[in-house]
Amino acid sequence: MKKYIITIIVLVMCIPINAQNTNSGYFADGYLYRHELNPAFDNRQGYVSMAGLGNVNIKMNSNLRTDNILYNINGKTTTFLNPEVSTSEFLNDIKDVSKINANVRLDVLSVGFKGMGGYNNIGINLRSDINARIPKSIFSLAKEGPQNKEYDISDFGVDAAVYSEIALGHSHKINDKLRIGANMKFLIGGANVTAQFNKAKIILDQEAFQAVTNAKIHSSIKGLQYKTEIKERGPEGQKTEHEYVTEADIDNFKPNGFGMAFDLGVEYKISEYWSVSAALLDLGYIRWSTDMVASTNGDRYFTTDKYIFNTDEDADNSFENESDRLTEGLATLYELQDNGDMGARTTGIGATMNLGVEYTLPSYTKLKFGLLNTSHFKKNYSWTEFRLSANCAPTKIFSATANVAMGTFGTSFGWLLNFHPNGFNIYAGMDHTLGSLAKQGLPLSGRAHVNVGLNFPF
Repeated sequence: MKKYIITIIVLVMCIPINAQNTNSGYFADGYLYRHELNPAFDNRQGYVSMAGLGNVNIKMNSNLRTDNILYNINGKTTTFLNPEVSTSEFLNDIKDVSKINANVRLDVLSVGFKGMGGYNNIGINLRSDINARIPKSIFSLAKEGPQNKEYDISDFGVDAAVYSEIALGHSHKINDKLRIGANMKFLIGGANVTAQFNKAKIILDQEAFQAVTNAKIHSSIKGLQYKTEIKERGPEGQKTEHEYVTEADIDNFKPNGFGMAFDLGVEYKISEYWSVSAALLDLGYIRWSTDMVASTNGDRYFTTDKYIFNTDEDADNSFENESDRLTEGLATLYELQDNGDMGARTTGIGATMNLGVEYTLPSYTKLKFGLLNTSHFKKNYSWTEFRLSANCAPTKIFSATANVAMGTFGTSFGWLLNFHPNGFNIYAGMDHTLGSLAKQGLPLSGRAHVNVGLNFPF
């Protein structure tokens, strides 16, 4: 059991760490990709991105720290399972539900230009969104081992989607105070996988070992087929064949669905020194053309009550024979059956809301302060963050921002430097400064972010 739990944790912690947007750039002067945070924002001039390098964004958010999993004992790196790591020390640092969020928007090509009475953006992007939830009870079971208690791991789930988008945006000035904007996005689905324990409880006591599971995996990937294995289950003379999924194979990967999404934004200037803004991003869906389902097909139960051991090695219920039956019974809890392609299904891509307030210092108008609230809405995987920033543009060719954030994933310090003379624009920033790394290269905080880009204004 511990082997499977540790495998799950390691796989989730090693999710590719990528990001969708850089919140540090929301109030940053000269940051060309502010329209991805609020489509009402415009730029002073047009631009074209360096193909594939206009907006390179790498990020991971988590309230599960790497140093909650890896420990340094006597100069050597070990996991929390090491007996020298006390149970109380380990579990006190683990949240009731550990959340991990990683997503990517890789800019393939972007163009911004003035026209049609406003400012326009055209972008082609590759995107992914990966979310995971790990209940504390999984860590408790792994660390404590079989003790007289109940473990409920029903909160465990993973949701991942990969798709591309073609975005058309327009920002329009209504009057001197009000500006509105919208993006229309055409989505091309690549892959989607949703795994969820709808029910997973284990009860351990001195008399019996009882468990119930109910799990399902939806895989919308063109060319995917589950590989299965057949085993015989049941007592001697009454064995029946059971087929279960062992792995998945992908042949001839190709687009697997289409959808649409919209971004809506507004910016309002209250006075010479105060302005407010709001945006709703990614209001949309993807209709996946396939849905390969693997499932327990309802609740699956197991109990040790029926196992009575006999010291006689030749007896039918000898310790060895009963141990084999116990192992076989436990195996059925997590073995999923291939239900085949259940047809098309529709999923939301997860909406994000940004609410911003900006104040310009009257005595030095090149210095501005901003407060941004970002909330992401997705069933089982929502999160929120407040970010306070100081933004300075001392010259026409250089701007910088420094900020601090608090929210679902803890506290972080961010920054962004933007150099934008005539002819090119280059920037670098982080929503979460990297900090110390483990020997394996993983950030000890469980959070990381690097954002760089090269563009050409005109």
